[in-house]
Amino acid sequence: MNIFEQQQNEFAARHIGPNEVETKAMLKAIGVASLDELIEKTVPNSIRLQKPLATDGPVSEFEYLTELKKAASLNKVFKSYIGQGYYNTILPSVILRNIFENPGWYTQYTPYQAEIAQGRLESLLNFQTMVSDLTGLPIANASLLDEGTAAAEAMAMLFNFKNKDTDHITAPKFFVDENTFTQTKAVLKTRATPINIELVFGNYKTVILDESYFGALVQYPDSIGSVEDYKIFINAAHAVNAQVVMATDLLALALLTPPGELGADVAIGSAQRFGVPMGFGGPHAAFFATKDEFKRNIPGRIIGVSVDAKGNRCLRMALQTREQHIRREKATSNICTAQALLANMAAMYAVYYGAGGIKNIAKRIALLTQTLAEALEERGFEVVNKTFFDTITVKTNNLSAIKEKAEHQQINFFYTEDGLITISLDETTTPKDLFDLINSFENDTDPVAFEINFEDTLTNIPTSLTRTSDFLTHPVFNSYRTESQMMRYIKSLENKDLSLNTSMISLGSCTMKLNAATQLIPVSWPEFSNIHPFAPANQWQGYQQIITELQHWLSTITGFTATSLQPNSGAQGEYAGLLAIRGYHAARKEAHRNIILIPISAHGTNPASAVMAGFKVVVTKCDDAGNIDVADLKLNAENMLVILQVLWLHTQVHGVFEESIKEICQLIHDNGGLVYMDGANMNAQVGLTSPGNIGADVCHLNLHKTFAIPHGGGGPGMGPICVNEKLAPIYRAMVPA
Repeated sequence: MNIFEQQQNEFAARHIGPNEVETKAMLKAIGVASLDELIEKTVPNSIRLQKPLATDGPVSEFEYLTELKKAASLNKVFKSYIGQGYYNTILPSVILRNIFENPGWYTQYTPYQAEIAQGRLESLLNFQTMVSDLTGLPIANASLLDEGTAAAEAMAMLFNFKNKDTDHITAPKFFVDENTFTQTKAVLKTRATPINIELVFGNYKTVILDESYFGALVQYPDSIGSVEDYKIFINAAHAVNAQVVMATDLLALALLTPPGELGADVAIGSAQRFGVPMGFGGPHAAFFATKDEFKRNIPGRIIGVSVDAKGNRCLRMALQTREQHIRREKATSNICTAQALLANMAAMYAVYYGAGGIKNIAKRIALLTQTLAEALEERGFEVVNKTFFDTITVKTNNLSAIKEKAEHQQINFFYTEDGLITISLDETTTPKDLFDLINSFENDTDPVAFEINFEDTLTNIPTSLTRTSDFLTHPVFNSYRTESQMMRYIKSLENKDLSLNTSMISLGSCTMKLNAATQLIPVSWPEFSNIHPFAPANQWQGYQQIITELQHWLSTITGFTATSLQPNSGAQGEYAGLLAIRGYHAARKEAHRNIILIPISAHGTNPASAVMAGFKVVVTKCDDAGNIDVADLKLNAENMLVILQVLWLHTQVHGVFEESIKEICQLIHDNGGLVYMDGANMNAQVGLTSPGNIGADVCHLNLHKTFAIPHGGGGPGMGPICVNEKLAPIYRAMVPA
């Protein structure tokens, strides 16, 4: 290997860690002479790949960044006024540098060991306090995956709370207001169908609820920007024993009456507005707050305050993993993680600004929005929503001309299917921006003019919905106003934690790898971080290139036909993969196949995901080493062949390759079933074997394991699903183009 070829391979040596001497010492300790011999002894020959992966060779870190910069340059960063749950933000530099770009925060593992995680647990407790204060509800969790998922989790929680016996459902209906964000409605549809929830879409003002409804969801402010008073609706729901979920906006709640004071039972939404970039749709930390009566049903994890053996205050995850690892197939949620890094950023945003700072940000946005609305009305345009915080919807007969002029000024609005234009302002909007905004609606001859009355009252927010209660009163939100104070507070928490910049974290494949700085630098580039997920396709061709390449590479290493990057965690990948199998059998008019066989050694999310996807779980035996009891599996498979679906979900939590895995896959296929493989440990297979080669039909990947994406104190990042030719048509039908 010449010195230039060595340059191409330098990253691998730094990334993997052990040098040649250390590797030899470890091999000697376990009694083998080489890595090849180790592989021969651990990976059964029957599942080994017969030829090398068809992948490109390595590149240097400099070449990688150069190529990625070319892809980034294909993206067009327009000024986004699209809104719909995603907004431009200003991340304070002290948080950017000391958390988002700091390995002391982004390499932390899930805080299962509280004694080495007191810093991030305190920050997550701050997040919960912030959410509880702003929503006016007494209990909040430590974040969820995104707003749509949080809405679906709220729906499922209330469904199971009302319908104790899911085999005899007495209240199947869930109402969703028509002015809910589109992406939230889509997730609700996906999650409702498998567990027999009947969604009813309509106008909250006209719907008539009865005892057949277990709950309802409304958006506050809604998708057209209107600030609606839901008190009468909530009372009507409670009168028929139905609970109400309010999808809301934390920044708006600085000015609006919180959901808890309106009587809502659950408040959900995204914390993205608190300093987190749009990032083409995520990841972002969702929030979930509810009444005390639901504390045993709330999904995800809750950080609680406790006392240690010496009587000192300490923090721990109070309800973490309860559902999956204890209740397993009786679990009502497969959520076992949180968007911890993004939740910590949002929490620090609240610590940095406090109630007064956040209220001022909200007032500036609301005042500019009110000024824009008045200017457009003066020019003859009708603003559809008479109440608003940051978003107005405008009726026009000249949409195409306005769109052309806006895009010429590199401005994106949201254009509805019925010909309306929705405009959402944010904390990056300045008075100067109003000239361009108004100019998009103006002719080219008259000069743009408007007047901002800085002492003006916010007439766009109804007096009855103006917030009067205090929030963020805890000292932590009122003590760190200078950058030096903030930096020292962040550092003090970091020093209480164990991260990869301190030590190896010997808790498995999630942590025993390098989170390379070169991999993470592009995350902060505006060409990636400032793209709205609903921007026109010609503005994100760089993203399209990266998505296409990654899908191809993941299909290659897994031995599958197609890959979807849509799921945003391993658990969501499991769920999406199982839905693909469900769709496959439905398309073959075999929807009656609904039994899934899962080994007793499986990860807790596996049976939970199966139940959420509408399957009935039958647990099969394993031996003392965690290997599958093939005889028991065969007995179950053959007995259920006649009328039911047989599936196999294989997981490698015990860390050993199954000697009989090909026999197992064939057995399931012979009985008309499909094989789902948990791909959590794909890093042990790459280049040696693959799920496709073994005989699986679908698997999900945890990219933070296989490709060293930072865990961020609880993750997750992405959980793609990869499928074979049987499921590729179903997968393509599930995933929007």
